[in-house]
Amino acid sequence: MTSTSPCPIPPDAPFFIVMNGGSGRHDVNEVQQTIQRTMAEAGRQHTVHVVTDASRLAAAARSAVKQAQARGGVVVAAGGDGTINAMAHATLGSGCAFGVLPQGTFNYFARTHGIPTDTEDAVRLLLSARAHPVQVGQVNDRVFLVNASVGLYPQLLEDREAFKQQYGRSRFIALISGLVTLLRQHRQLRLRIERNDEVRELRTPTLFVGNNLLQLQQIGLSEAQCLDRGMLAALALRPVGTLSMFWLMLRGAFGRLGDAENVHTFAFRRILVKPRWPLGRRRMKVATDGEVMRMRPPLQFGVAVEPLMLLKPDAVEAVA
Repeated sequence: MTSTSPCPIPPDAPFFIVMNGGSGRHDVNEVQQTIQRTMAEAGRQHTVHVVTDASRLAAAARSAVKQAQARGGVVVAAGGDGTINAMAHATLGSGCAFGVLPQGTFNYFARTHGIPTDTEDAVRLLLSARAHPVQVGQVNDRVFLVNASVGLYPQLLEDREAFKQQYGRSRFIALISGLVTLLRQHRQLRLRIERNDEVRELRTPTLFVGNNLLQLQQIGLSEAQCLDRGMLAALALRPVGTLSMFWLMLRGAFGRLGDAENVHTFAFRRILVKPRWPLGRRRMKVATDGEVMRMRPPLQFGVAVEPLMLLKPDAVEAVA
C-alpha cells in the first residue's frame, strides 16, 4: 500500500488491534469494551489482542501484521508512544495500513497527527480515515516516530519508568523524576558525527534526534520545520553544570531551548555517530520513543526509505 498520497481503505478491511494492557492510566477492560462496541456498531470485522507482558509485544505485533497481510487488513496499535513504536517497527514495509488508538501519558505521535485521545473518537476515525504517508526515523535497524537519543535522555527515561512503577503514571511524576535525574552527575560523551563530507567532534551529555513536529515546537527548536522537507532535527547539549542543566530544562518547558547558548542544533537526512572513548565498540544505551535498548556503535540516524501509511484525518491540526 506504500504511496506518496493518501489512500482509501476498503470498507470491509478487518482491523487487527494489539493493545498494551500496561500503557497509560486507562482501565484496560473499559477501553477494550469501547473498541469492540464501536467496531461492532459499524459492522467491521476486528480482533483485539491484549498484551499484559511487555516482552511479548513484538511477537504480537508480528502476528498482527501477518494476519493483516493475509486478509488485506489494517494493523492497529492501542497504547502509548512505546507501543506504537513496536507496532510501527513490525508494520513498516509490510504493505499494511497502520492505525493508532492512543492510550499513553504524552501521546506525541497521535497528537501531532490529529488523532483523538478519546478512545471512541479514535476508533470512529479508523473507520473513516484514509492512509497518509508519514515519515519514519531510523537508528541502525530500529524505527522511531517521535525521537531517538543517547546519553542523558535514555537515563532520564529509565529513571522515569522506575518512578512510574512506584508512584503511578502522570506528567507530574515524569517531571519530578526528571529533576532527580538532573541532580546526579552526568557522564560526558565524546562523539564523532559524520554528515555528508562534514565531520564534527562533540563533547555532550546527550544527543537527541527529533522526528515529531509537536515535541520539537514545544521545546522551541527552529529546526522543527525541517521535518516537512524529509529531514530530522538534532540537539546536543554542551557540557554544563547542574544549575545550568536546570536552566536549560526550564527553557525547554517554556519553548525556548533552541536559542540557548549551550545548545547545538542542526537538521539532517543521515548522520553516522561514533563514540570516541577507549572502549568505543561497546554497546550504548539508545532510547527510541521512550523505550531503552543497547546498540553496538556506530549509530546511523536517518529517514527510512519507506513511509508509514497512517490512518489519520485529511486536514490535520495537532492537538496541544
